[in-house]
Amino acid sequence: MRRDIRMSRMLHVLIHMDRHVETVTSEQISKMISTNPVVVRRLMGGLRQRGIVASEKGHGGGWKLTQPLTEISLYDVYQAVGAPPLFNIGSNAEPSECLVEKAVDAQIDSSLKEAEARLFEQFSHISVEDLAQDFENRLEEKHNSSTCTPEAFDQPH
Repeated sequence: MRRDIRMSRMLHVLIHMDRHVETVTSEQISKMISTNPVVVRRLMGGLRQRGIVASEKGHGGGWKLTQPLTEISLYDVYQAVGAPPLFNIGSNAEPSECLVEKAVDAQIDSSLKEAEARLFEQFSHISVEDLAQDFENRLEEKHNSSTCTPEAFDQPH
């Protein structure tokens, strides 16, 4: 089953918007994340509804951030992209009279709800800025390490 990558893509876009471009068009974003501009507008529309971005029409228009990345949590972005299902496992869609199936479904549903609550709690405490800082740290490490020197082979990667 395919993974839902909308959240990952929008986090990617938000960090680029903050670090590299002030205003970006749907067409530019679509090239960056290899999708159709219509898909981009739909996803960015969710971010706009949550107050994360704004759009301007016309020449020189495009999408802009409306708040700093420190104020945007992963949970905010998750909600903005439509709160996609987190797990591919779960109970049968059709209710069953089988008591074994009911017991299995009850435990799976309970466990998934608990895991989902924990994940949402974590998402609410991680800002997009945290991810951007991780990117910058990785970029700095890459620039500071040289793969062409003999010493580089002795260093952990």
